[in-house]
Amino acid sequence: MVGEQAWDWSQHVVDHVEVHAADFDASVRFYATVLAPLGIPSWSEDSESERVMCFTRVNIVDRQPQTTGLHLCFVAASREQVDAFHRAGVEAGFRSNGAPGYRPYAPGYYAAFLLDPDDNNIEALYRDVGNPGHAS
Repeated sequence: MVGEQAWDWSQHVVDHVEVHAADFDASVRFYATVLAPLGIPSWSEDSESERVMCFTRVNIVDRQPQTTGLHLCFVAASREQVDAFHRAGVEAGFRSNGAPGYRPYAPGYYAAFLLDPDDNNIEALYRDVGNPGHAS
């Protein structure tokens, strides 16, 4: 068994996640706004039967019932990116669920939280020095 210190934190363990949106356009606007500072691109994967916007491995889907109660964490390359993620969301009128800062979860855990239009808790995380997963 590999422990947290020996794990290759760059390894993908999830291929993709679908977030079903009650208001597709509002959700796409939220994710486009807050993920831009993290450098995460998007593209449409619409089909004849539904609308889908792909933010790399996270797909926002125009489908009911909407996803609720989700906590989704995106990787940030720096504390500044975490700050920009939160600032972009708040300035666009989205709700903060935790200002940027270090969290007591683990050493070097620098994060910020926003609520998407369906009240899912969306996080940006930078694993700073001293945190398992910190990339030097």
